[in-house]
Amino acid sequence: MTSPSGAVLLDADGTLVDSTYLHVSAWSQAFARVGHPVDSWRIHRCIGMGSDKLLAELLGDRADDVGGPAKDAHSEIYDGMSDRIRRFAGVHELLRALRERGLTVVLSTSAPPDELAHIRRALDADDLFDAITADEDVESAKPDPDLVGTALKKAGVPADRAVFVGDAVWDVEACRRAGVPCLGVRTGGIDSAELRDAGAVEVYRDVSDLLDRLDDSAIGRLAS
Repeated sequence: MTSPSGAVLLDADGTLVDSTYLHVSAWSQAFARVGHPVDSWRIHRCIGMGSDKLLAELLGDRADDVGGPAKDAHSEIYDGMSDRIRRFAGVHELLRALRERGLTVVLSTSAPPDELAHIRRALDADDLFDAITADEDVESAKPDPDLVGTALKKAGVPADRAVFVGDAVWDVEACRRAGVPCLGVRTGGIDSAELRDAGAVEVYRDVSDLLDRLDDSAIGRLAS
């Protein structure tokens, strides 16, 4: 019986598209709008969490009262910034290199429909993905492992035949809980030491750096 093909699961925000700090700005404005300002550094530390977890962390016991309006305000403000979302250099080249190596490629995000549409527009790469996860596919967002498990199911591979690429400690934590090795990239603003301390098996400057060293990476070993 042949072994299943390998899969690479790719986070979107902060990994493939330059959107992390747009989210920080949108949340900062949203919290101010609902009368509960939050320092931007605290917001940045929570980017990558599911929005419900982010709101609970940043609003505490006021999450029930103002969390909903803050979430709605974030969506409105972020939508107005959507023309500033761009893909990072090397994304198309990396995706093609993964497919050339016979790997299944999954865009692994729990972004809501409007944000997913912005991501897909910025990536302009639907033909380079074998599958895409979405908000409705995930019961509980990162750092819970549901997203990773869903991506594995869409890829049709077990955890030991997959590698995840993400930019946040929440990606690494979700992968650890799902039994999938995580490669970190620093484009979300988290440094190498923190990503490694969270459990990332390798850390790269960005996806271009990963592409340059692909055959020596955990992905290269998966494909060999």
